[in-house]
Amino acid sequence: MVLCINLKKVVASILCYSSTLMIGITCAETNLRPNIVLIMADDLGIGDIGCYGNNTIRTPNIDSLAKEGVMLTHHIAAAPLCTPSRAAFMTGRYPIRSGMDNGHRVRVLLFTGSSGGLPKNETTFAAILQKQGYATGIVGKWHLGVNCESRNDYCHHPLSHGFDFYYGTPFTNVHDCKPGEESGILVDVQVDLGLATKALVAGLLTLLLLRWTGFANIGWKTMAWLAVFCFLFFGAWYSAFGFLRHWNCLIMRNYEVVQQPSNFETLSTRMTEEALAFIERNQKKPFLLVMSLLHVHTPFFTHKAFIGKSKHGSYGDNVEEMDWHVGQIVNSINNVGLANKTLIYFTSDHGGSWDSVGTNGEHDGGWNGIYRGKKGLAGWEGGIRVPGIFRWPGLLPSNKKIDEPTSLMDIYPTIVNLAGASLPQDRIIDGRDLMPLLEGDVQYSGHEFLFHYCGSALNAARWHPRGSDSVWKAHFFTPKFEVGSCYKSAICRCHGHYISYHDPPLLFDLSKDPSEANPLSPATEPLFHEIQNQIQLGVEEHRKTLTPVPLQLSWNNVLWKPWLQPCCGTFPFCWCDKDSNSSNKKI
Repeated sequence: MVLCINLKKVVASILCYSSTLMIGITCAETNLRPNIVLIMADDLGIGDIGCYGNNTIRTPNIDSLAKEGVMLTHHIAAAPLCTPSRAAFMTGRYPIRSGMDNGHRVRVLLFTGSSGGLPKNETTFAAILQKQGYATGIVGKWHLGVNCESRNDYCHHPLSHGFDFYYGTPFTNVHDCKPGEESGILVDVQVDLGLATKALVAGLLTLLLLRWTGFANIGWKTMAWLAVFCFLFFGAWYSAFGFLRHWNCLIMRNYEVVQQPSNFETLSTRMTEEALAFIERNQKKPFLLVMSLLHVHTPFFTHKAFIGKSKHGSYGDNVEEMDWHVGQIVNSINNVGLANKTLIYFTSDHGGSWDSVGTNGEHDGGWNGIYRGKKGLAGWEGGIRVPGIFRWPGLLPSNKKIDEPTSLMDIYPTIVNLAGASLPQDRIIDGRDLMPLLEGDVQYSGHEFLFHYCGSALNAARWHPRGSDSVWKAHFFTPKFEVGSCYKSAICRCHGHYISYHDPPLLFDLSKDPSEANPLSPATEPLFHEIQNQIQLGVEEHRKTLTPVPLQLSWNNVLWKPWLQPCCGTFPFCWCDKDSNSSNKKI
């Protein structure tokens, strides 16, 4: 083992020396630490990419990454929704450990003026690399909170979690951000509030009429109080939802709001330009860049150069544009001579919503290939099986596929170790270092068990026995697809009558049935009861490691609080455009 490590250091030194001839820096300045570029798509289905089996959507740049590197085919998100999945990615820990998932309706942050978010006591990989001398930047979507107690405390902000530079939206891309689209946040609550407001106004007018005609003896003071109540009720409804485009759709550069509401028509190109500028100004020292794309979350803001170019409507156009942006980042790394010194990783935060239909009647969700399920649908593979592609020329093999169970949480220990740092010792890190697997030193990942949550409830577990090619997966309960808001919605609820419990748990052998089409039984699997017992033992051991933490996605933490709302200009109107130099870059 020592000899193997020394040989790798020799190879790394040779690569470092050769790269110094091209870019004019010394190995002492870099300390052999690679640059890290992490590219995360949003809502992308694993079946939308050519190298994962799609032959109708063109993704040549992502496909080239796979050809030049290592492709993981059993790569798993820790949650099927944005906020909890990204929290796990950033911390290397199941989201339940940081309170970043919820057992009831709300499972993502809904407002930039919410108090919930990634807790201050969580240590991101960016915070560790920052202490190791890395320049750390994140461009694009955050969706892990902004403020806690005041409008300017920035307790959840990227710059409070180890990043030196931030440009992008602290929220996400939602229909509220596109003029002419209907709201996508708590739509049923908005409808109920609207109906209640209309009923109150109608009641007030009726009382006024009765008072005027003498059929009711209601004092003017009482009428005034009723009018004030109706006004406040309507004001609360309109304030909470009428200004959503201004409040949730904003762009920040570091702590400053530079555009509100955001111009999403040009944002993706501006984001790529910011990423390229970050690479350019930090090319002579180790850097970490997280490129958190808005593609392919709806609604689509696709550049005219890609509209109508794919075979799959507006969704396919957006995927192909996303691939172009990935290519721009990879080309930038190559052009400054950093290819051999940079680990590039591409993934998605979770699976696609294959049943989503846009306002134009088109299907605007992703394709999850052979995998059952979708975004938001608990632990079914379709919502959590994601792409995982690594490229590092000279250090990692090319055109290699690995089918071992791995996780988005594995990025944390992988890049922390590459940076020469130590993992936190005061908390459990659920991720495992991927480098031995990627380099071919080991044949099995470090995961014997992976656990899957529906909100804060453990709903499934997969077991990969050591030394075995089998991967068993048990579902303890599953959401009812046809009940509530699960169908044609990203949120499938995880409690009460919305779910079905299974006793014994539904059991699948993913090595033979990755589509989860045929649940096993004692009649079809001789080791059925032994497998179930082993999985239950693994679950019991996992539960022993959990400790209660404050729920960041409780109603109190997700509802809008005006004193926390990031605002540029006069509240509540919040309008400014300090970022109006829209990109003129030709695509």
